[in-house]
Amino acid sequence: EALALPTAEAVRLALRTQQIIAEESGVANTVDPVGGAYAIEALTNRIEDESRRELEKVENMGGAAKAIEKGYIQQSIADSAYKYQQAVERGERSVVGLNAYKMDEEITFELLKVNPEIEQKQIARLKKLKATRNNSELKSSLNRIRKTAESSKNLMPSILDAVGARATVGEISDVLRIVFGTYKG
Repeated sequence: EALALPTAEAVRLALRTQQIIAEESGVANTVDPVGGAYAIEALTNRIEDESRRELEKVENMGGAAKAIEKGYIQQSIADSAYKYQQAVERGERSVVGLNAYKMDEEITFELLKVNPEIEQKQIARLKKLKATRNNSELKSSLNRIRKTAESSKNLMPSILDAVGARATVGEISDVLRIVFGTYKG
């Protein structure tokens, strides 16, 4: 999916993998198949402890919004990604196919290409939608999103109202970008 929509073969492979795990391993026959296992319990405790420490740091900064404004969240993500990549490159962390169990043969795969006719049909549908919807109702609903976003109220009712007025995801997102801006790292 990093390159294109998954092909039918990729979808089928993912589905079959899930079905084999669910049906043949028996893992789905119990609520917690490794419940009580020391390794799982130790990892769970470690995740809980590290999460609590991280949440305390963020809370001490004044909350998530302040942590974002200070660049803490983005820096933490960047630091974590850097440490992970360093571990992979040193061979301390295995990534199958990258630094473990590599194959010399070239693997090729076919990308799913969307038929251009489908694209044109979708463009035509969008133009028809925009031409036939009630534009005053649309503008009013988008304005309600803006006002709600500028307050501390729940945005979901305003967004649902805009969807009912046939607003597009792009139009709704544009309003939110005006209010909240766009993150630039």
